[in-house]
Amino acid sequence: MTRLSNSSNSEGFREIQTVFTQHMRDPENNSAPEGVEDRRIGVYRELIYNNIEGFIANSFPVLRKITPDDRWHEMLRDYVCNHQAHTPLFPRMPLEFIQYLEDERHGHPEDPDFMLELAAYEWAEIAISLDTREIEMDGIDVEGDLLAGVPVLNPLIMTQTYQYPVHKISPDYLPDTPPEEPTYLLVYRRKDDEVGFLELNTVSARLIECIQANDDKTGLQLLERIAEELKHHDPQVVINGGHEIMRDMHDKDILLGVKA
Repeated sequence: MTRLSNSSNSEGFREIQTVFTQHMRDPENNSAPEGVEDRRIGVYRELIYNNIEGFIANSFPVLRKITPDDRWHEMLRDYVCNHQAHTPLFPRMPLEFIQYLEDERHGHPEDPDFMLELAAYEWAEIAISLDTREIEMDGIDVEGDLLAGVPVLNPLIMTQTYQYPVHKISPDYLPDTPPEEPTYLLVYRRKDDEVGFLELNTVSARLIECIQANDDKTGLQLLERIAEELKHHDPQVVINGGHEIMRDMHDKDILLGVKA
């Protein structure tokens, strides 16, 4: 047990807090405050660790499922012990865990190369679901022509490029090396607050990029620009394919309509 100094009550209480929190974070290397029965403080040890572990596991369900129990708990113990969090808010803990993976865990020999990308993908779903913004439909023609009008993008989306196809990773699919082509994914929240993802190809990824930077070009003009960039021998093929992509995005609330 750690013996406390004979100082003022406030200083003594702060010292108790320090000893207690150090023990909670790393009970193997920091003894409990003096005079507290181990059975009693053990309840707090289990409660704190189980709360953190359970929250992280629920936030990253695929990562948890593919990680063996012993390695998972070794990693979570290390996170609790060593990571200096910058917020006490539980909803922000997944982002703290990603920072731990990137800054402190990166390159661990037992971790798959795709671990950080997988965690970032799973975090994107959480971030979109927790976004407090509402989808505003003022000034948007929901039924407008997506080619003739200026398309309007849902603000509640996140686009990311990954080396690995993280949306396919499961206990039955654990790639050792990334494929030749990167994976483009868009995570979005619908008007009914359901969260989904869409795998993008070269045209759809470029289309999203163009719409995000666009104020006045019609959907047709954007697709004509993409066809020109691709140097396709038949631009109409790109336009027709792009139109189908836009209609699908509209059905998913990724595109909200066109400017009224």
